[in-house]
Amino acid sequence: MVVIRDVEKGSKAEKAGILPGDKLLAIDSHPVKDVLDYRFFITEPRITLSCKRGETVFETEIRKSRYDDIGLEFETFLMDQKRRCANRCIFCFIDQNPCGMRETVYFKDDDTRLSFLMGNYVTLTNVSDEELSRIVKMRLSPVNISVHTTNPELRRKMLGNKNAGKILDQIRVLHEGRIDLNLQIVSCCGINDGKELERTFSDLEPFFDSIRSIAVVPAGLTRHREGLYELAPYEAESAKGVIKTVESYAAKYLAAYGERKVFAADEFYVLSSLPLPEEEAYEGYPQLDNGVGLLRNTESEILDELAYLEESGEIREFLGKELRITVATGMAALAFLRKICGKISEQIPNVKLEVIGVKNDFFGESVTVAGLLCGCDILKAIQGKAIDTLFFPAVSLRHERDRFLDDMTVEEFAEKAGCTVVPVENGVAILDEIKKLVTGGN
Repeated sequence: MVVIRDVEKGSKAEKAGILPGDKLLAIDSHPVKDVLDYRFFITEPRITLSCKRGETVFETEIRKSRYDDIGLEFETFLMDQKRRCANRCIFCFIDQNPCGMRETVYFKDDDTRLSFLMGNYVTLTNVSDEELSRIVKMRLSPVNISVHTTNPELRRKMLGNKNAGKILDQIRVLHEGRIDLNLQIVSCCGINDGKELERTFSDLEPFFDSIRSIAVVPAGLTRHREGLYELAPYEAESAKGVIKTVESYAAKYLAAYGERKVFAADEFYVLSSLPLPEEEAYEGYPQLDNGVGLLRNTESEILDELAYLEESGEIREFLGKELRITVATGMAALAFLRKICGKISEQIPNVKLEVIGVKNDFFGESVTVAGLLCGCDILKAIQGKAIDTLFFPAVSLRHERDRFLDDMTVEEFAEKAGCTVVPVENGVAILDEIKKLVTGGN
């Protein structure tokens, strides 16, 4: 039973007499537990809703086009509470957060519904056989799974959960139900890489038809690991070892099946100083949000856009006004972004782009990705510099794009920076923001 918060004016639900505060019990006699039940059962062109108002239970019928919404809003997005993670992973990033951050930062979710709706990765350790059957029945695809290792004993150890050893059985159920899968392996140096990573790839091969992609990403280690499992950071040689394993299996799969499907995160290439794979090796970038191919994709997009602007003559719109822009980024992308911004300045000579690397004091200097930069650290990096306009990565802000992880708001950040600050969503957005500055926002 879920509470209806609001009813859209003029909607099918309003015309059917449903009011805010009513409780939705069932659709066509199917109990509604959460948003997945709701979305699945309202797809019919003729539905009967069972509702409760006070102590009175009533039914109302709605006719509509098959996939039309009926205009109900609920108290929570999931129409239920988020499912908390039941694991104690040896590499959990949330356990490595400092004290004093906002409460939501410490919440650990492990919810298969968010995997389907929002792209979150889940371990399946708190998923029952009934829930797996529901995923198959409702065709909830793709499901994003944090595998880490297929060795049952090792997975139980890494996740700190006695239920973690049945991952291959769970993947088999989804595979047989024809559910597409995106998989990730958070790699811990000397623990689930090397021979264990080879085993994982081999164990997953029978499910190749269902697997869209497998990303191998390094565990993020902050300086706040007091009392936690001792983990070593990846360095040049160990990162090369991971890349060797990944690229070996990618070549094997390509030869056997015509697709690679396995990818190493950009961070491994930065650590090892090895060149990034060519664009075609990323097969459409299925794991960009996991930091796989982000640098290559950014470079390709910017170079393609610069070529288009030159060929079309639109580059003239960028010329004229002299601009000095400082671009802040994490240390991992520093050399790459300096190279790209150099190419931009070559074609738009009136725009001078200075790229500065920001050391992450908040989480520790071993954390080098742009998405974990805090406002306080960017301010330290620009202290004493004469800056007119500052571009910084929008991914360092929370989803609402209003606040950093250290709880500093964008408004507070701009006031302390003493200059124009611009959060930039992606590589091509740099060009878009430059154009706005040159043209005065037109």
